[in-house]
Amino acid sequence: MSPYINIAVEAARAAGRIIIKAFERPDLIKKTSKGERDFATDTDFKAEQIIIDTIHKAYPKHAILAEESGAQGKSEFTWIIDPLDGTKNFAHSLPHFAISIALAVKGKVEQAVIYDPVRDELFTASLGRGAQLNGRRLRMEARTFDDALVSILYPNPNQSEAMQIATMIARLSPHIGAMRNTGSAVLDLAYIAAGRLDACFANKLKPWDYSAGILMIQEAGGFVTDWKGGETFAESGQILASHPKVYKQLLKVVS
Repeated sequence: MSPYINIAVEAARAAGRIIIKAFERPDLIKKTSKGERDFATDTDFKAEQIIIDTIHKAYPKHAILAEESGAQGKSEFTWIIDPLDGTKNFAHSLPHFAISIALAVKGKVEQAVIYDPVRDELFTASLGRGAQLNGRRLRMEARTFDDALVSILYPNPNQSEAMQIATMIARLSPHIGAMRNTGSAVLDLAYIAAGRLDACFANKLKPWDYSAGILMIQEAGGFVTDWKGGETFAESGQILASHPKVYKQLLKVVS
């Protein structure tokens, strides 16, 4: 296993312990507004800090791009961190959230860790070396389009965006098995790599939402593009990810 993965796993597990301890006492969780219908909790900040501290103890000169504290430092090596993806689930005592850590080298993501502390499920991926779940190699399961389980990810939509979602659901629903909206982008992407979901379409995602998940899916044999089949994730925030066998049909409907 890569030494970078080892550090990311150490950081993720340390953050996971903080998150689970807080999850057991929801009455003590404190919220901080980040805008309309969006917030972070004190647990987000605590988990993020221990991740950064763990990484910088091993690699003090590496840069950081984290959801809560933003960009720190300049380096060819940048750690992209979401300390608690699914904060609303967490704050409502819904046990579906995860920690996401990716390492980009010269702008290209080469290492990824996604950790679900509730289920103790550790997803890892290294560029060119495949993806794993708790040490078991991941291979995406092939299903037909009419049996596909597809997730939708669209954080805090306004009215026009909600109408766009409704239109997309109306176009997709007659052709697929079912749709899901779980509230955690990084877990949805990890679940595609693990064959639990077959595809997802998402909008308004940030690098910390998708960086680890994209590598995970690609290393498990899947496709990830924007809604037009390109790679403008950073500009558009749009993600279309799936098993190769359903990708073309999904892209046709979504685009």
